[in-house]
Amino acid sequence: MAVLDNKTVARYTLVVIGLVLATGLLLALVYQARQAITWIVIATFFAVALRPAVSWVERRARWLRRWLATLIVFILAFALIAGLVAALVLPLAREAAHLADNLPKTIADVRAGRGPIGHLARRLHVLNYVQTHSEQLRGYLSRLGAPTLALLRGAVTGVAGVVTIFVLSYLMVLKGPKVTNGVLALFDERHGQRIRRVGGDCAKTVTGYITGNLLISVICGLLTYVVLAVLGVPYAGLIALFVGLTDLIPLVGATLGAVVGVIAGFTQSVIAGIVIIVFFIIYQQVENHLLQPVVFSRTVQLNPLTVLVAILIAVELAGILGALLAIPVAGIIQIVARDIWNTRNGRLNNEPAVGAQQRPTTTAAPDDDEPGARPNDPPRAPPT
Repeated sequence: MAVLDNKTVARYTLVVIGLVLATGLLLALVYQARQAITWIVIATFFAVALRPAVSWVERRARWLRRWLATLIVFILAFALIAGLVAALVLPLAREAAHLADNLPKTIADVRAGRGPIGHLARRLHVLNYVQTHSEQLRGYLSRLGAPTLALLRGAVTGVAGVVTIFVLSYLMVLKGPKVTNGVLALFDERHGQRIRRVGGDCAKTVTGYITGNLLISVICGLLTYVVLAVLGVPYAGLIALFVGLTDLIPLVGATLGAVVGVIAGFTQSVIAGIVIIVFFIIYQQVENHLLQPVVFSRTVQLNPLTVLVAILIAVELAGILGALLAIPVAGIIQIVARDIWNTRNGRLNNEPAVGAQQRPTTTAAPDDDEPGARPNDPPRAPPT
């Protein structure tokens, strides 16, 4: 057994110390730039999701330059998002003004126990609570100034973030092909093809997840609107829109939307509240066991336990953003791990594939004997 001299030990010690310090510095930089990194990650997912639309516009209108096709797609996407936000915010502002005008009458009804809100407040003993905790409530209201300023700063930061994400994603889609070709040129042809294949598989997974998640949220919002409208719950459209938007958040989004819908139902009547509870319980079972497997069957094929563990870890690390990115990130990790495994075992796909069964993205279902293969394909040679 070789014995290291003092100089070698000192050199290894300095290398280890340097690596530890560099890692700590990198983590500190990531923490300080966490907001910018968050914007970059969101912009990347938007760019991956909108890139197929830009390519489709380019193929349909060959006379358009890429920058113009990209701009058209992004303007349409921004208009769609702005329309959804306006559909949610404008009714809230209008109803807030209406509530302020009717506030004296509403307070009188609550004190007298009249109307749906008054009956609900009487059943829940809200007036008794307010009377016994009046001093605490006054103290809380007096401290609302600082949270209001923080909310305003957050709104300004949010607007800046939206603009930054829009510009970043636009530039990623516009310059993406050149950057990709430049990076792949640094590798030999074999490794470049492998990176392109895996990247295409990851892009298909992200695009499929975003599209599928939007489709499921639209279904959730429409069904919620039908139930609320049939029960005569006020502001059914606004509540259904909120439920559809929150349903985009995995694990907790549907529960948040259901809470708002149930509260609105109970303000209408006890029977309406119970019916809405039953509806959301049934719908969640249908979404979890029917809609998601059908929609994601050709994109993000993940074990339900893997999905749950990924979401829990991502929520702990990055909050709501982590919940949104957990499933596509887990799918990307699965793709990379599968490619490494197939490379080591001499089973490379000839083209990008999706799902746990490695189905090729441009063909029908694969042959049962070999995942990812097509009938009459020649045997694949192991990598050199």
